[in-house]
Amino acid sequence: MPSHPDCPEFYTGAPVDSADLRFRDAFLAELWETLRTRHVLLTAPRRTGKTSVMDHLRDFPKHGFTVIYQNVQDLTHPADFFQAILDTLHDQHPEIVKRLAQGWKLLTDTLNKVTEFGIAGFKIRLRDTDPDWKDHWRQHGDRFLDQVRKQESSILLIVDELPDMLFNLKREHPAVLREFLAWFRVQRQDPHPSKDRARWLIGGSVNLSGTLDGLGLVDLINDLDDVPLPVLADAHVIEFVQSMLARRGVDFEETVPEQLRAHLGRPIPLFMQMATQELYRSWKKAPRKLVSADVDRIFAQLVVSMAAQDKLQHYYSRIAKYYEEPRLSAAHALLGQISLSSAGLSRAKLMQEFEHHLAGAGQTIPAHERKQHFNQLLRDLENDFYVSEIAENQYDFASGLLKAWWKKYYA
Repeated sequence: MPSHPDCPEFYTGAPVDSADLRFRDAFLAELWETLRTRHVLLTAPRRTGKTSVMDHLRDFPKHGFTVIYQNVQDLTHPADFFQAILDTLHDQHPEIVKRLAQGWKLLTDTLNKVTEFGIAGFKIRLRDTDPDWKDHWRQHGDRFLDQVRKQESSILLIVDELPDMLFNLKREHPAVLREFLAWFRVQRQDPHPSKDRARWLIGGSVNLSGTLDGLGLVDLINDLDDVPLPVLADAHVIEFVQSMLARRGVDFEETVPEQLRAHLGRPIPLFMQMATQELYRSWKKAPRKLVSADVDRIFAQLVVSMAAQDKLQHYYSRIAKYYEEPRLSAAHALLGQISLSSAGLSRAKLMQEFEHHLAGAGQTIPAHERKQHFNQLLRDLENDFYVSEIAENQYDFASGLLKAWWKKYYA
C-alpha cells in the first residue's frame, strides 16, 4: 500500500513546517487572543515545539499583525539585539523599513548606503552608519519603537532564546544587563500593551524567571503574561503514531502506538518523531506486521544511535551552562540516581541524595540553605523538563528515552 499523498514528513531536526503543525490549534487560538492586549513570555524546554509554534505565528498572522521572528541566543549586547531585529525586518518586510525610515536619519542613511553599495548587507551598513552603536543602543531602541508606534498596523516581535542572550550579556557586559532589562520593562508598559503598535513575544527554553531570580532581576520581567507551552497528551502521541504509520501503508498491531507512548513518558515531540520514523524505517527494510517487540528494539537502538547522540547530549551539557554550584554537580548526581530507579525516587530520598552529594564534595552549607538549594534545584529540573512529579512527592525522568540514555552513559 503506497503512502498517502498528503502524508506529513518526519521532522527530526528542523522545526515542524507550519502547514504540518498538529495538536496546537486550541493553544494557538488562545495565544493570539492573549497577544491582542498583552506581551507574552512563551516558555518551553528545548525540543518540545516552541519554535514550531513561533513559526506558525509568523506564517499565519492574525489580528492585523505583521510578525517577525528573531533568535537572539548568540547575541551579547543590546546593540546587536536591535541591529538583528532591524535586519530581519528589512529582509522580510522591506516596505515597513522604508516607512520606519521616514524622519529617522540613521535608517535613511543606511538605506541610501544599501542602495549605493547593494553588494553589502543591510546589517553591515546599519552598523557602519553609527560606529558607536554600543554606546547609543538606548537612543536607537527608543527611536525604533517610536517609529513603530507611528505606523497604522501593529508588529509582533518574536524574540526567541532571550535567556541565552542575558547570560551572554552578564558574562561580557554585566553593567549593561540591568540597564537593558529596566529599559525593556519600561517600553513594555508605556504605552499599555493594548494600545501599543509593538507587541513582544519572548521565548525561552530556559526558565527565564528562575534565571533572573538567581541574578536578583526577576522583578524586571514579571509584567509579562507567562504562557507555558502545553505538554502533548498521551492521546496525541497515539494518534500521531497511528496516523504516520497507517498513511504510509504500515501494518501494525493495535498495541504498538501505546507501547511507543509508554516508552516516551511525557512526550518530547522530537523524540516522538524520531521513534516513529525509526519504526517506519524498520518496517520499510523488512515489511511485516509491527508488534510491541519492534518498539522495544527501536528504543534500545535509539539510546545508542548516532542520530540521537547530539540531541540527547545537549540535555547533559546544558546543565553546566545554566546551573551554578552546588546545584550543577548535584543535578548530575540526582539525575544519575533517578535513572537507576525503576519508578523514580521520593522527594525525601532525593533530599537525602542531595545532602550526601554535598558532604562528599566537601560542601559545608547551613541546613536552611541546603534545603533552599535543593528546592530550587528540583524546581529547575522540573521546569527544564528533566523530571516530573509522577505521583505525590515521587519524581522520575520526564522522558523515557532520556532516562534510558542517562542510565547508559552517566549513571
